[in-house]
Amino acid sequence: MSLASQEMPNSKTTQKRRGSTDGSGAHGPAQKAQRTAEKSAAGSSGSSSNAGSSSSALQQLARLSTIVADSADFEAIKEFSPTDATTNPTLVLQAVSNSKYKNLFQKAINEAQEASKGKDLEATVEEAVDRVLVGFGMELLEIIPGLVSTEIPAELSFDTEGSVARARRIIELYKSKGISKDRILIKVAATWEGIQAAKQLKEEGINCNITLLFSLCQAVAASEAGAFLVSPFVGRILDWHKKANPEKDFAAAEDPGVKSVSQIYNYFKHFASKTVVMAASFRNTDEILQLAGCDKLTISPKLLQQLQQMGGEVSAKLSVQSAKKQQIAKLHLDEKTFRWMLNEDAMATEKLAEGIRNFAADMNKLKDLIRQQLQ
Repeated sequence: MSLASQEMPNSKTTQKRRGSTDGSGAHGPAQKAQRTAEKSAAGSSGSSSNAGSSSSALQQLARLSTIVADSADFEAIKEFSPTDATTNPTLVLQAVSNSKYKNLFQKAINEAQEASKGKDLEATVEEAVDRVLVGFGMELLEIIPGLVSTEIPAELSFDTEGSVARARRIIELYKSKGISKDRILIKVAATWEGIQAAKQLKEEGINCNITLLFSLCQAVAASEAGAFLVSPFVGRILDWHKKANPEKDFAAAEDPGVKSVSQIYNYFKHFASKTVVMAASFRNTDEILQLAGCDKLTISPKLLQQLQQMGGEVSAKLSVQSAKKQQIAKLHLDEKTFRWMLNEDAMATEKLAEGIRNFAADMNKLKDLIRQQLQ
């Protein structure tokens, strides 16, 4: 589907799928997605001990957790009927490198050139970056009924004001195409500065997805800031521990990434946090199934395919009821405590820094591709 076809606000079909521009409609997809997230966060996802074994693992899992597609390749996720979708600079770079998205990429660049007349090359490149990100988000919104996460550049990870300004710009671009801000989550890194940006954006009615999250202190700081959603990374935590302990075999229940997400989920539910927990960065289906019942699970097309082909019974592993019964000490985080706790967690410190560097590197590659088209 072309982007041009998405820019017809007078189309009844388009309006029905997108919801009202200002988010005030009572029955649009944005409102349904919000209610789904809130219901999940309140604990309904863990209310059943199992989902029945007559369906595929993916179908059963979808009754326990909201399924989110972790891909910018919108053609690859259609068959799985996810509720939401997430993207990041790496996934967008992979998508624009695919010839089937050449027209979408070029359209975004053309729009940027038109919008940046009289400006220098680098200003046009930055404009094009945002329009490429929004362009893929628009295509994903044609497929899913819920929310799309769009990430701001990683170079802003330690710049609160810059993050807020970039988030506003992305939301404005979506608005110009008829998309309400209540269907968009702005992804910001789980640095102190990123979390403070999310706090400010929340006050402006812009919801954030706190990404590159590897520790409880990051999650708690995000929750206390009123972040809509956190994305604790399962697989990257496992990667670090495998590298540190190459001889150790990590079963799913003992997977350190799974245990980290479980700890965050239980803390949030125990203290009635409204922040949604969306487990991310999976390495295998065992990790996913071990987190059944988590509010949301963002899964790559490859693992979605594997789950769709799997049988057997899928049971909830996480629930509000279980979390409420646990003995959990409440954290109180100011900036210095946050920084100290993060510093003391070698894995979280290293993976956060590595993730920022890698996303920044892929964003620079995307900018290079844009420059090639502009010059």
